[in-house]
Amino acid sequence: MSALLNQQLIFGLLGGLGMFLFGMKTMSEGLQKIAGDKMRKIISALTDNRFIGALVGIAVTAIIQSSSAVTVMVVGFVNAGLLSLIQAIGVILGANIGTTITAQLIAFKITKFALPAIGLGAGLKLFSKNKKYTYTGEIILGLGLLFLGLLTMKHAFIPLKSNAEFRELFILVGDYKLLGVLIGALLTVLVQSSSATIGITLVLASSGLISFEASVALILGENIGTTITTNIAAIGTNLAAKRTAFSHLLFNVVGVLYMLLLMPVFMKIISMITPGDADFVIQTQAQANSYLAEIGDKPYIARHIANTHTAFNVINTILFLPFIGLLAKVSSLIVRGEDSLDVLQVKYIDDRVLNTPPVAIGQARRETRRMAQVTIEMVQETTLFLDDGDFSRIRALKKKEELVDVLQQEILSFLVKLSQKSISAQTSETLSSLMNIVNDLERIGDYCVNLWQLGIEKNQSKITFSNFGDNDLSGIAETTMEFLTFVIHAMESEDKTIGFKSIEYEDKIDAMEESLRSNHIQRLHTGECAVQPGLIFIDMLSLYEKIGDHTYKISRSLCGED
Repeated sequence: MSALLNQQLIFGLLGGLGMFLFGMKTMSEGLQKIAGDKMRKIISALTDNRFIGALVGIAVTAIIQSSSAVTVMVVGFVNAGLLSLIQAIGVILGANIGTTITAQLIAFKITKFALPAIGLGAGLKLFSKNKKYTYTGEIILGLGLLFLGLLTMKHAFIPLKSNAEFRELFILVGDYKLLGVLIGALLTVLVQSSSATIGITLVLASSGLISFEASVALILGENIGTTITTNIAAIGTNLAAKRTAFSHLLFNVVGVLYMLLLMPVFMKIISMITPGDADFVIQTQAQANSYLAEIGDKPYIARHIANTHTAFNVINTILFLPFIGLLAKVSSLIVRGEDSLDVLQVKYIDDRVLNTPPVAIGQARRETRRMAQVTIEMVQETTLFLDDGDFSRIRALKKKEELVDVLQQEILSFLVKLSQKSISAQTSETLSSLMNIVNDLERIGDYCVNLWQLGIEKNQSKITFSNFGDNDLSGIAETTMEFLTFVIHAMESEDKTIGFKSIEYEDKIDAMEESLRSNHIQRLHTGECAVQPGLIFIDMLSLYEKIGDHTYKISRSLCGED
């Protein structure tokens, strides 16, 4: 027990693990910035084809370098209705394979390049003016920190080599595989990173502290532990998202159980496809020079561990892919319940994907489009109310106005949180544009409220407009609605070439408002219109003109001019 309280061990393990995790985060952020919107487009291309879903899972996890992040993101997509349960299971199966790339990378004996990588990466990140080189610097810096963290942990474990109690503990792990699975699962839950658990296992094994058999048990446990993160993320989500998270736990647990039963066969397969004896230990300096062992005393075990991790997930995915439908049914039978739906809430954005900016931006855009559609409906319904005076429309209009306010608050909060992450300059510009659009949409909603309040006052006071007034109001309302529809359609198609057309609409509405106001003042002078109806009429004209102004601002934001 005293060996575990050794200062070198505690400091080295904490510092090494911290560098490893920070390196993983830095490398992941650099990869995401280079990938940009490609990741969002990959996910949006998903179909119900389970094989394509698995390939998408592999690709996205290779970009993010974290299966936990991908599965949490998938749960968020299912919760938002962007993915079905079948699609999500396919992606998560692929993510299980994608995350093994980290272990394969670690298994290369390149720790001696850790410091040069940190130096090169930091130089590119700090001094390069080219964004692409800056992001590449982040990737190299993260990779260097990752390997330096491994090296630090390796040196921290040196005092344990001579500790009999510690060796006996891991002999037990080798003898009792379920104990090893439990330790691996708990360690992954504590660290919240399957890659970090693999890194610790690799350091322990390559330092000669645990056998290959014990390493396999820990790796199997890690595959269960990583599913806990997904299930925690599913708390508070809808029923489909909970079933997605449970499916992840289910197929990993089943995979570990049959792999434990077939452990001798599995280990033989790994030995056949991986050169060298996993438990060979370097005992002389001559052997050390011959094998060029840089990670530890066992020159072959790192590759065996990486191949074990990959093989387990590849085999598990191949076996489960044909039975995704059955897996979804079993999850639906076990996770029962009914969704409680509340209209006044966001539908697409989810804080779980904030660590993946390209995907988060995609969600924010989709929620903003939803807000835009609600706003169009408000303008349309408000105009109809002004035309027919049907008070039954007011209740629905108030509900839409409340929803627009909620969406503005939630989207802005989401975008502010995203802006605090490590994001590219292009993403930062997109955030500013979306914030402007959301605020302009909310202002249009407010003007609709003002319009229908004027309509209520007009009806309650039994005020009527002249035929000229009714026609004039209908004309500016129709043009304003046409302009808003044109801009929102451009938002949905991400068309940035609407500048000149938007200017034409804006000028037309301004000219109409000025002309109609002037005509109305003339009618007041001739006595064709009374004063009180005239004031309401002019206020209505002004509000439609303001809706046109904010619609024009939205078009400028879409074109990147604001």
